[in-house]
Amino acid sequence: MNVVIIGAGGHGRVVLDILRLAGHHTPVGFIDADASLANTTVAGLPVLGPVNLLDKLRRQDVRGAVVAIGDNRIRSSYAELVGQCGLELVNAIHLSAVISSTVQLGRNTVIAAGAVVGTDARIADSVIINTSAVVDHECRIGSAVHICPGVLLAGRVVVEDGAFVGLGAKVLPCLRIGLHAIVGAGAVVLEDVPAAATVVGVPARVIKLPTAIAA
Repeated sequence: MNVVIIGAGGHGRVVLDILRLAGHHTPVGFIDADASLANTTVAGLPVLGPVNLLDKLRRQDVRGAVVAIGDNRIRSSYAELVGQCGLELVNAIHLSAVISSTVQLGRNTVIAAGAVVGTDARIADSVIINTSAVVDHECRIGSAVHICPGVLLAGRVVVEDGAFVGLGAKVLPCLRIGLHAIVGAGAVVLEDVPAAATVVGVPARVIKLPTAIAA
């Protein structure tokens, strides 16, 4: 299937590499909002222009897309636009990733090199499970979540929609990371993280709450 990659930055390069290695789809170009990138090439692939080209590309035998943008909210909104244009949202899964046969994967999911996804995990749409991250048995990962490189999620952790788990963070079993919460790099999470909160440190402590809660 001919596919485009939305986002020509660093993450886009990673996704291109994954797709080329896997060989299931044929990347034909990048889509990017940065007008200065139009008609250039990134990693040997042309930057075709902005996202409003999707409908035209669909008529030119492009059938799928993957959104390679790190920002969770933007990734989710572009994924919705892809669906509205009638293109299929595809996954990019590195050949070195270890994924249990019992895992349920959504669409527009990127699983990078060395990642491990354990038995009966559930991964929703537009999730990034980045390099060497571990998502252990029976975890539940909501839509538009970013699990950064080196993260360790123990069994039965729930990460709600839009949350961000930073580089090398560790989360103990059966805990919940709330909607749009942020776990800082290297944090060790020993208790549930409230929705929209930011936690950092070892052990992780809340340094920011949404205004309504903080008041």
